[in-house]
Amino acid sequence: MVQVDVTTAESQEKKIEEDSQEELNDKSSEKDTEGDPEELEIPLEKMTKGQLLNKVKDVQETAAQNFDLYVRSQAEIDNLKKRFQKEKTELYKFSNESLIKKLLSVGDNLEKAISHSKENNSLDVLREGVELTLKGLMDTLEKEGLESVKALGEPFDPNFHEAVSELQDNSVKPGTVIQELQKGYTLNERLIRPAMVIVSKNDE
Repeated sequence: MVQVDVTTAESQEKKIEEDSQEELNDKSSEKDTEGDPEELEIPLEKMTKGQLLNKVKDVQETAAQNFDLYVRSQAEIDNLKKRFQKEKTELYKFSNESLIKKLLSVGDNLEKAISHSKENNSLDVLREGVELTLKGLMDTLEKEGLESVKALGEPFDPNFHEAVSELQDNSVKPGTVIQELQKGYTLNERLIRPAMVIVSKNDE
């Protein structure tokens, strides 16, 4: 009889433990499913009127923030474009400033040559002054990368020479430059003006 009571008591205790464990599991499951109401996505058709109004308000605030960001970004882009255009214009306007400064001395030398020729009434002085000025000019341009194209006595090269006419000359090979009417120049190895020349030809 005592044995039966003990067994019954153990059974009841075991059942209580199982029930307690199930209750704990249920609470844990409920806690897991619970979350921040703002994070839960509720379908629009299931929202209340208040929830719909709050949703519309949130969407309007987000749209206003995005529009403000767009306006600010567009304004910044416009400012960058204006600044770039201004810098580009100034760079183009003053790109030759250093060269112009160097050429000013050439003008000074020409003025001196003319002044001295008037004082001495001598063409020799004027010629000497002009020659020195020309030399100074070419030295300045050469420092900037200017080089003259070789032409006289060279074989005709259409890449650097422009033939104006042909003259009979049996003393040189046909196609040789025998006269240079105008000098040609390259700037940093790029042709900026071909030499204008006359080319030889033999008797036909």
